[in-house]
Amino acid sequence: MLTNERKLACFKAYDIRGRVPDELNEAVAYRVGQAFVELRRPGRMVVGHDMRLSSRALTDALIEGVVSKGVDVIDIGLCGTEMMYFATAHLESEGVDGGIMVTASHNPADYNGMKIVGRGAKPVHGGNGLREIEALVADGYLAAGPSPRGRVERPFLLPDYTNHLMGYVPQGGFPDMTIVTNAGNGGAGLVVDALERTIPARFVKVHNEPDGTFPNGVPNPLLPENRAPTTQAVIEQQADMGVAWDGDFDRCFLFDEKGGFIEGYYIVGLLAQEMLRREPGAKIIYEPRLTWNTVEMVEDVGGRPVLSRTGHAFIKDSMRAEDALYGGEMSAHHYFRDFAYCDSGMIPWLIVAGIMKRTGKPLSELVAERQALFPCSGEINREVKDIQRVLDYVRLQYSSDALRVDETDGLSFEFEDWRFNLRPSNTEPVIRLNVESRGDEALMQEKRDDLLAMIDRV
Repeated sequence: MLTNERKLACFKAYDIRGRVPDELNEAVAYRVGQAFVELRRPGRMVVGHDMRLSSRALTDALIEGVVSKGVDVIDIGLCGTEMMYFATAHLESEGVDGGIMVTASHNPADYNGMKIVGRGAKPVHGGNGLREIEALVADGYLAAGPSPRGRVERPFLLPDYTNHLMGYVPQGGFPDMTIVTNAGNGGAGLVVDALERTIPARFVKVHNEPDGTFPNGVPNPLLPENRAPTTQAVIEQQADMGVAWDGDFDRCFLFDEKGGFIEGYYIVGLLAQEMLRREPGAKIIYEPRLTWNTVEMVEDVGGRPVLSRTGHAFIKDSMRAEDALYGGEMSAHHYFRDFAYCDSGMIPWLIVAGIMKRTGKPLSELVAERQALFPCSGEINREVKDIQRVLDYVRLQYSSDALRVDETDGLSFEFEDWRFNLRPSNTEPVIRLNVESRGDEALMQEKRDDLLAMIDRV
């Protein structure tokens, strides 16, 4: 039941996410479809969904809201978020100018959500339309559109999508290698199965079948406890690489041939350099949390690094504004100009495999030097009572000694041999810390511990 109160806790800064059915249900989904049409007036739109048990019912309600307003829907069914991005951009010439993916990515099983895009797969977020959709949904009434109702089409777009993915494999082709893939019972397994028919590699599949009950835990490889199955399979199968995804596979996480988890930060620099081999001098988007390795690798090959706020909406806006070739976040979101400036969890590992073939180096060797040059803490989250008080206190303690202070996103303080970024979460009472140094692991750990102790004291 909808009311005029702001019970729409499912509307976040960048998307819709909430517990089913109390925060997000079929009534809300139906009205999101109506509200999107009312505000955006799309000619046609794409709708897809993940493997969660509630996703198909929410999708059906969403589609009913859209077609009730006279707009046609292209229902691509069970898919990943990036497949919705691809379909929306790919079919733009056929009148598609909007898309909605029903997913809660790596949230718990009783959650669901929606990611919304406009023409060309440009994200719809709190700064450009999501608040207006929320207001219409909360208002409680929207009239149906004119007759006739919209139609629903269900084309098979997987071949077009996988053909696009294969375009990112570097010249020289794909190596004959063994790859462990862990879909986490999310949607990635469907694409792995399709790519297996094209790629000359041996795939060892872990938790490959989509299953919304999450029998092997929530698909979130950022959690250390979720990495063990991939690591174990890499070691047992003597694989060349491991790849694991979150539920809607817009992020991928890489493991080397020893089963070691690789921080996404080091993959950003690796991908940036490879993309710059294809287009020398292009712009590369990076974000403030961890920067030194990325900037150095981009500049070393003549690229132009451009700083953006963290978060997919900001990165995509920056990608478009700068016409950047590639953008990367340490959280394993990787963005590509030729993928409608969107993030993909499939393109990165295809490119990395190509780099391994071209160089003849194992993945551990490709990143080892960079890990030693710029050791980092990884992102550390702390729940705090007063985020602003913590930020003000840290600023006071470090400002006088810093060589450079940047507030693009939170606080970034740079010193001669180390730097840190401290930023608030957009959705919870959490502050996030990242620390890196120039070749000094002990210094990085010392400064990390100092900052955490300071945060805990405030």
